[in-house]
Amino acid sequence: MAFREKFLTVPPPIEVAGRHVKRYHVTADPDGIAPDVEKAAYAILPDLLPEADGTPGAAFVVLHRGGDDGAYLNAYTWAWDNALHFAGATAGQPFLGCPDRDPTHFVPLESRLIGCVWELPPILHERDAWVRHVLTPDRPDLAGWLHDSLPAGSTEDRT
Repeated sequence: MAFREKFLTVPPPIEVAGRHVKRYHVTADPDGIAPDVEKAAYAILPDLLPEADGTPGAAFVVLHRGGDDGAYLNAYTWAWDNALHFAGATAGQPFLGCPDRDPTHFVPLESRLIGCVWELPPILHERDAWVRHVLTPDRPDLAGWLHDSLPAGSTEDRT
């Protein structure tokens, strides 16, 4: 099987459990993530966010619809000022502990996996955006960070 990049879309940020959440969707389907899969993924998101620790309430997620029955939600929350807390959920992927192949039946991910090659590009961008808008200025600019997203397009390297 030859490697192919996937489509990356960037829906508007949302607020979940008092946190601003930037969103990235990854799929091989140019039509994007099916609405029922998206709804099910975001329904479990509050369970994936850690307790607030004084760090600005900020997170980003990558929702990935695999080429099979699998769907994956990776939640990365800024914690301890400069570290990422990871929690994930998966649906439709028995290999990762799902009870069935239903892509809307999300369960918390018990594995230590934090992302596949198509899900990692947002992490690089978000690291740089956090440094640029929150850690470097004299006063953190959470609104600036919230509006600084990786552009939609492809998951390929853009550096």
